[in-house]
Amino acid sequence: MQKRQTIAKQVPRRVLLSDARNDAVLKQAIAKLGRGDALVFRHYHLSGAERGSRFAALARQAKMRGMFVIGARVPGFWQTDGVYGSASEVMGRAGIRLATAHSLREIGAAVRARADAILLSPVFPTRSHPGGKVLGPVRFLLLARQSPLPVIALGGMTGQRAARLPVHGWAAIDGF
Repeated sequence: MQKRQTIAKQVPRRVLLSDARNDAVLKQAIAKLGRGDALVFRHYHLSGAERGSRFAALARQAKMRGMFVIGARVPGFWQTDGVYGSASEVMGRAGIRLATAHSLREIGAAVRARADAILLSPVFPTRSHPGGKVLGPVRFLLLARQSPLPVIALGGMTGQRAARLPVHGWAAIDGF
């Protein structure tokens, strides 16, 4: 696979993913991050006006810290810096495109979708999917080396674990 050039400042090295489980501590987690990091707003558990209101509050806080705000399944008129999701969800979208992948096949799909980076997961066991199958650090690194795009490690990640994985960056739901 041919390596595509990406502008390093557009691909965050630390990514905080929001969801129902970490909603109560998002303010503190965002405060630990800064310029060039990203918040991926998911909050799939909310709908309509409630989701829009929560997005606006979190986006405002993240922007004040110089962070990118990336949307996952959000309306196109929301002010985001990019999109997060499967290869088909990021294809053709504007801004930073962060594609999810769990296999070599999905890495290839993300490349074809012209993603800017891949969130490859799950590296370690997670509270999101207790007992679920994980890649483990060795298989994760074997897959990451096949990617022509920057790889961001996701799944049971902490700063300490991320420091041992020689990839572009890391992401977490509750690891910050």
